[in-house]
Amino acid sequence: MNIGILVEVEEGLDWDSWRRVYTTAERLGFESVWLSDHLRSPWFGGRSGLETWTALSVAAAETQRLVLGPLVSPVTFREPAIVARMAAGLAQLTTGRLVVGLGMGWNIDEHRASGIPFGNLAHRRQRLIETVERIRCECDARVLIGGRGPSVLPVVAGYADEWNVTTASASEFTLASEQLDALCGEIGRGPAEIRRSVATGVLVARDQVDLEQRADRMHQCVPPITGLEAAREMGWIVGTVADVRRKIGELQAAGVDRVIFGHYDLADDQTLEMLAEVLL
Repeated sequence: MNIGILVEVEEGLDWDSWRRVYTTAERLGFESVWLSDHLRSPWFGGRSGLETWTALSVAAAETQRLVLGPLVSPVTFREPAIVARMAAGLAQLTTGRLVVGLGMGWNIDEHRASGIPFGNLAHRRQRLIETVERIRCECDARVLIGGRGPSVLPVVAGYADEWNVTTASASEFTLASEQLDALCGEIGRGPAEIRRSVATGVLVARDQVDLEQRADRMHQCVPPITGLEAAREMGWIVGTVADVRRKIGELQAAGVDRVIFGHYDLADDQTLEMLAEVLL
């Protein structure tokens, strides 16, 4: 099982924090580091952070082993030809470590506030297909497509090298994965050709007291996390290193190839150290 880390750029990510995350992740043995691609925080008005593709380029130049990519870039933000050129340049810099994560976009309020047309579902679906096709004309980077809705799964089946869904539930993943398998069968594609990953929030600690303290601290980073139960209701993995390891085992048994943990408290390197123990 491969383990990755996802950082949300829109929550005030700066260069010092970003460098600390990817250097720590590489030192601790994580397989991959990912960046969200958003322009503004949904929780804190006026908060933003580094531009995703620029930040990934710096990480590519300053790491040797980590797989890197956006998780995911909305195809509404940039013209397909521009994304393809960006991917080609970053693919050269990463020497095979780039995975281009793409999505159809979902945050209409963010688009309105930024003056970016959102488009209807059919338009965004076609734009996703065009973006993948243009990337394939420019470079050989692997393409990941995120989402599990009825509009995006057929695109995953037809075009993706990798697929990501946001869940920590093995049963939810299994249901969506079976739907993807069926769609692959309809077009004559082998389901095993598509690598599968999940992204999930996580609260990990040494014991119950530590866990509650970390939940209180996480509330400052992710306001909906008002306690341990709130984190569980949001679908996060909550518990000790052993609990997280068991949950990872369930996901692996369901066919997940990579688990990507959201890392929100960027000042807390201990979380990364505990998550690295899952790899042992």
